[in-house]
Amino acid sequence: MTYVKQGAESRERGANAFTACCLPPAHCSLILATVKSVDTKKKGHLIVVSGPSGVGKSTIIDKFLQEDAGSRFSVSYTTRQKRDREVNGKNYYFVDNSTFREMIAKGLFLEWENVHAYLYGTPRREVLDILLQGIDVILDIDVKGALSVKKECSNACLIFIEPPTKEELIKRLTLRGEKEIALRMKSTEEEIAQKDQFEYTIKNIELDQSFEDFKKTIERVRRTGYGKDNR
Repeated sequence: MTYVKQGAESRERGANAFTACCLPPAHCSLILATVKSVDTKKKGHLIVVSGPSGVGKSTIIDKFLQEDAGSRFSVSYTTRQKRDREVNGKNYYFVDNSTFREMIAKGLFLEWENVHAYLYGTPRREVLDILLQGIDVILDIDVKGALSVKKECSNACLIFIEPPTKEELIKRLTLRGEKEIALRMKSTEEEIAQKDQFEYTIKNIELDQSFEDFKKTIERVRRTGYGKDNR
């Protein structure tokens, strides 16, 4: 099996604690009032997917979203240039450095990181709005960002996608046209060293099997979310 559960430590699953931890302190009282008014409704799960560049995260997530009506992808902001096949607002929101820095100052990001000289950030308000509708939110962010989200939102579920071998990952990066492969592989080693901090690990040896493992993981999160088995 390529599917691994990292641990089973119990966590507080209170709805108020979950929502409040995703917001700056100044916003907590307002949001807690909102949460109380929708307390009887099901709230979505925050699912954070991470792993080395080229490991297949986007492919697995895209395939899952095509089949699943109960989840939505959170589009991140970035200062890097748009690639040829990318669509602004679908893959990323592409903004300049000044705009991104203004958003940081206003506390608009749930997390943000500097990755290979470019800034990436997860929009806080968008994520919370979707969760309060009872829809699961899937983030595709780097390992540092994932761990930052976990500090902000302790109920977030972290899933690490691991390459089968370093050699295979180099092959995938080469085929994708990556130029700084040595830098990417250095980052890969650092990221894999932190995978034990994630609840689940899926080794992407074969795509179809990895996809099935990913679906089983989401099913488990939904079934056992917020401290009880919801079967």
